[in-house]
Amino acid sequence: MRFSTIYDQAVARKGGEDVLRGLLPAVPGREQLLAQGDDRYLAELTRCIFRAGFVWRVIDNKWPGFEAAFEGFVPAYWQQVPPEVLETLARDERIVRNMQKIRTVPENARMIVDAAREYGSFGAFLSQWPADDQAGLLLWLKGHGARLGGNTAQYFLRFVGWDGFILSRDVVAALRRDQLLDAEPGSKKGLLQAQAAFNDWHRETGLPYSHLSRILSFTIDG
Repeated sequence: MRFSTIYDQAVARKGGEDVLRGLLPAVPGREQLLAQGDDRYLAELTRCIFRAGFVWRVIDNKWPGFEAAFEGFVPAYWQQVPPEVLETLARDERIVRNMQKIRTVPENARMIVDAAREYGSFGAFLSQWPADDQAGLLLWLKGHGARLGGNTAQYFLRFVGWDGFILSRDVVAALRRDQLLDAEPGSKKGLLQAQAAFNDWHRETGLPYSHLSRILSFTIDG
């Protein structure tokens, strides 16, 4: 399906082009990725992991406590943190005391440090990865990090300013409706199918992938 048809459907559902455009996310670009410190990437990864399967506002309300408990999320420290520090955090009332998620911090810190060693910073690593291969980046994050499957890494990329799609419930429903996705969205096959659709639409429109994703979601009742 041509994206012009999808766009017209979204405009009709949202009540006009001006309304639709006001609902689209900002796309900061490469400069924001490079400007953020590696500590902020580890912090945002951790926030997205703790939000998964939880009420987001609870995590957001407690986030100052997370920042204090994890001492600013410095990857060089957390990649080699002693086990007893993690055990202490599992009893720390400033955070959500989920030991499985707490243990992701050193694993993801090592991923960030390794990438930064090769590219100069984790932001530089992200900035060189092309948007037309988000599927490859998501598979890389899942393979090198901890608990970064599902939509967790997709939300992380959106929140740090990397231009990509999010396979939300509505986006998946729209892709299935248009017979562009017949695999599980989190599987390699499903990610590649979604990527192919968004690449086609990007070539057609020149729109950012995040805008394509959001517009597509607006064509589903909900």
